[in-house]
Amino acid sequence: MESYHTADLWDEYSDELTVLNISLNSYGKKDLFYGQVVTLKVYEDNSLVKRELQTHGKGKVLVVDGGGSKRCALMGDNLAQLVIDNEWNGVIIYGCIRDSMQINSMNVGIKAIGTCPIKSNKRNEGIKGQDLVIEGTRIKNDDHLYADRDGVLIAHRMIR
Repeated sequence: MESYHTADLWDEYSDELTVLNISLNSYGKKDLFYGQVVTLKVYEDNSLVKRELQTHGKGKVLVVDGGGSKRCALMGDNLAQLVIDNEWNGVIIYGCIRDSMQINSMNVGIKAIGTCPIKSNKRNEGIKGQDLVIEGTRIKNDDHLYADRDGVLIAHRMIR
């Protein structure tokens, strides 16, 4: 699937899709991205985010449930570079990023609830592969995610 719009996907597949019903800002030059979901649940600690982004991510989207915290950032430009270097299709963060000006100049697709200049703690805490519930939307590891500037859609199988 080279190009799509979430609105068109919704019109055609609404019975198979769930919308991630939160307001997310888009960062980076990639306006749309999609892929198989890898889930992380962390809180004010980006150790697992970094570790996961250091792995090969072709065809995958990292979904990070950071509890919606706005007290620190879970990603900055160094981790955004890992997204590019390790071929991740994109990242969704229910939390904040930093270095947004630098990230906006990079060929990467990241969505987050906002920005914060403060870096996160490093306690190596969190859980990978767990089902997430973000503002009432369930996201399972291995679901498929479709994102563009209009929003984020989740499907249990690849569509199109």
